[in-house]
Formats: sequence, C-alpha cells, structure tokens
Amino acid sequence: MQLTPSGLLAWSRAPEGRKFVRYSMVSVVAVIVYEILLFVTFGLFHWSARGANVFSVAVSAFPSYYLNRAWAWGKSGKSHFMKEVVPFWAMALLGLVFSTWAADFAKTIADQVTSLHLVRTLIVMFAGLAAFGVLWIAKFVILNKVLFVHTPEALAPALDGRTGLPT
Repeated sequence: MQLTPSGLLAWSRAPEGRKFVRYSMVSVVAVIVYEILLFVTFGLFHWSARGANVFSVAVSAFPSYYLNRAWAWGKSGKSHFMKEVVPFWAMALLGLVFSTWAADFAKTIADQVTSLHLVRTLIVMFAGLAAFGVLWIAKFVILNKVLFVHTPEALAPALDGRTGLPT
C-alpha cells in the first residue's frame, strides 16, 4: 500500500481496504452510541463513572458486533458461538475493563480539576473514547485475521444483486 492519496484510494477499494473503511464506519457508529449513553447516564442521570461506562459499553457492543459481522466482513447466517461470539465479547470485555479504568481515573482527576459537572462529564467521555482508540487497531487485526476470516475465494468482490457488477 502506498501512502499517497491515489494509493490509499486504490487500497480502500480492495477487499482488505473496503473492510477497514467499513470497520471504521462501524466504529464511528459504536462510538456515537457509547458517547450518547455515557453523556445521558453519567452527565444527566448522575450515575457513577463506572456504572455509566459499563452500561454504555455493553449496549454499544451489540450494534458493533452485528454491523461488523454483517456489513464490514460480509458474514451472514448464524454466528458461530465459540469462533465469533465468545472472542468478540472477550474483546468487548477487555475494552470495558480498560475504558472503565480510564473513566474512573478521569473522574478522579476531574474532581480535582473542576467542580462543574459538565466539564467532569466531558473529561470522562474523552477518557473512554481515548481508551477505545488505543485498542482500535488491535481489534481490527483480530476481527480480520481471526474472527471473521474468509477463505481466499470468499474475498472475491461481491456482486450487486440488481446490476451484477462488483460492489
């Protein structure tokens, strides 16, 4: 892959690049769900940073799993429990532990820095986002090379049902 605009564009159209772009878009959706839930639970309902983070991660993991599996990796049918579901939730648990630690740590720091709850909320939200950012690339590699791996023949471009052209 060339790190030029034309090289990146060409790579994004290849099967691996297309998966990475779709994975990135799913991550944006999951982060939006996570951040909204964290803002509501911690910022508006005044849950603890830990409780709000656990709830937000747990809920946002569901659309992340299904969108990644079906859209980013093109898998359909029943999920394989031991090969897909358990490893995905193990990674979600790792993200949960790391982001909960980050949110709790951020809340402790925020309490020392400001008395404004909105500022504390923003600090906790940023800490959770940063924690997931650290794990983001590793998760892509695991999803791509372990969980939703395809055989070489399955990486052929998918055909659009209406036009018969590659998608």
